[in-house]
Amino acid sequence: MVRGIYTGASGMTAKMHEMDIISNNLANVGTEGFKKDTACFKAFPEMLISRIDDNGVIKLPIGSIDTRPITGTLGTGVEVNEVFTEFSQAPLKRTDNSFDLSIDGRGFFSVLTDRGERYTRNGTFILNKENHVVTKEGWNLMGTNGPVRVEGNFAVNEKGEIYSNGEFQNTLKIIDFENNRYIKKEGNSFYRSTDLSGKAAQLSPSDFSVKQGFLEASNINPVREMVEMIKVQRSYEASQKSIHTHSDALHKLVNEMTRIV
Repeated sequence: MVRGIYTGASGMTAKMHEMDIISNNLANVGTEGFKKDTACFKAFPEMLISRIDDNGVIKLPIGSIDTRPITGTLGTGVEVNEVFTEFSQAPLKRTDNSFDLSIDGRGFFSVLTDRGERYTRNGTFILNKENHVVTKEGWNLMGTNGPVRVEGNFAVNEKGEIYSNGEFQNTLKIIDFENNRYIKKEGNSFYRSTDLSGKAAQLSPSDFSVKQGFLEASNINPVREMVEMIKVQRSYEASQKSIHTHSDALHKLVNEMTRIV
């Protein structure tokens, strides 16, 4: 019975974690370039149950053998195995702002922060006093020839090539990873590489298409997330009810069966 309480508690803890993830997804429905997070779960190792009233231990010179009959298995709960990001393409929204950029296809924009280069799908940029194209936080958008700097009218073609007043200036540094499933979110729509994701590498123009005057929306489906939230709430309540059931049974065992004895 006590083991059942722990199993139910592990289910409640896992569903609380999943609820936090869904809530964060819903909070970022309107965040440009945001990618949905999904939780994966795994069960704790199951244990074999055998009849304990049978003396099935045979001693041998090299050790012993347990021959008690196995009557089944017992689950020991669940835990969060992984939280991964789904990088599916989201719809592009037309803004007609020349500083709004989006990537159709693979890849991330490279941005130079005080922690080094970070990567984002959020293409909302502005122009600072030094004519550098920067994020709203002031971090430089990077090109293959360093920070992107423009003067006067500028245009970005589908290959990421930047022209200012008709002259070539730079090429956007569009990168990707060997396994982008393992890159980590850092907030403000930024990602960083990890040992499992591999280092950032420049993409070939055939792998993406840059759209100027467009922004990529989030890939969150709010209706689907609300349905998932209801499912998680029901599952949480089921685990909570199982704890109450085991607690009531344990209460009867301790307080009523002892009276009979």
